[in-house]
Amino acid sequence: MTSRRDMLTKTAGALSGAMIVGVPPLRDAQNPRDRRAAQAPAAPPAEQPMLDDPTSAPGAPTSAVGVRSPQVAPVRTPTGLIQGSSLTPHQSLSGTITPADLHFERHHAGVPAIDAAKHELIIHGLVERTLAFTLADLQRFPRVTHTYFIECSGNGGGAFRRPRPEMTPQQIAGLTSNSEWTGVPLRTLLNEVGASREATWVLAEGSDAAELTRSIPMSKIMDDALIAWGQNGEPLRPAQGYPMRLLLPGWEGNACVKWLRRLELGTRPWMTREETSKYTDPLKDGTARQFSFEVDAKSIITSPVYPDKITRGWRPISGIAWSGRGRITRVEVSTDGGATWRNANLLTTPTPKAHVRFERMWEWTGGETILMSRATDETGYVQPTRTALIEARGIGTSYHSNPIYGWKVASDGGVAFHGET
Repeated sequence: MTSRRDMLTKTAGALSGAMIVGVPPLRDAQNPRDRRAAQAPAAPPAEQPMLDDPTSAPGAPTSAVGVRSPQVAPVRTPTGLIQGSSLTPHQSLSGTITPADLHFERHHAGVPAIDAAKHELIIHGLVERTLAFTLADLQRFPRVTHTYFIECSGNGGGAFRRPRPEMTPQQIAGLTSNSEWTGVPLRTLLNEVGASREATWVLAEGSDAAELTRSIPMSKIMDDALIAWGQNGEPLRPAQGYPMRLLLPGWEGNACVKWLRRLELGTRPWMTREETSKYTDPLKDGTARQFSFEVDAKSIITSPVYPDKITRGWRPISGIAWSGRGRITRVEVSTDGGATWRNANLLTTPTPKAHVRFERMWEWTGGETILMSRATDETGYVQPTRTALIEARGIGTSYHSNPIYGWKVASDGGVAFHGET
């Protein structure tokens, strides 16, 4: 039996060792030197050694910035240089909110370094008065906070055109993320500048080196468009548009212009590079859809998936679903390649234009099969098969693909992507 004296001796030794490896001494709040030290940015805490018995010594001290356990290390997959993307690891996440540091990225000319104190958003064109708004100006208006997804219109394009068994949810659908956004409704700012009734379109322009610009219908602007400056309880991160971005709930991410610096009101679309040479949908009859902003209903199973290897018995089939046209009302799961479908449980309350988490329990008995999910939104739209999508649009488009995704379970429990639904 350990005596009280032995315990005190062991604890004192552990504390002494902790001081040696860098636990900071207590600071005097009245000492100017200590006040400066407290205000200085702190380095992330050093990795703490794992003990066989974690009760044998005190743990790490408090820190300025929290970190994940070293045993949990989800990462994005950055590709390209200044023109590139990085994908959200959906197979590593739970719930619906995407951590800000794992929110997907898509950049056309890299991430600009912007001095928020000097940055302004100018609104001009068909207005009574041209005004410029700083970040501080925006934060004086009544704010709103809503949870919405953002999705690149190219999300899933690779899996749609060239499905491969070794694809993960991150590779298939990693260009969508779901966050709590804080900002000011754009219609509030348009009331401030006195928007003309003649204005039917708005040109949004970013501050990146690409000067990315998109034409947005005034109907969307006056509906639910936001100028967002907060994400998941903190200021936007630079890769997400700091200090301010346009947010168009349910619409393709390219139109949600980051690092927003200018809004011009006019009577017709500007036909910019991003809405002519790109972000159109070629169809099989030789025509193309343009200004196809809304994201169609879709879903993806995030567990079990490649490269999982499952064992016999009960387990949850879990995933996420979303729609740019409103709430997800139903998610169905098939455990026999689409022969039969059963309703999944929605683990979070569906809200408009946001991810919802679904789950259905399943007993695997050892046979080969294909797991699938399909979503239905409040408009009655049902997520189609890949075959039906090709029949409707052809294989030429790289945008707005939303087929039912499948996962093939082999007799040895190995799981692989099955894209030919």
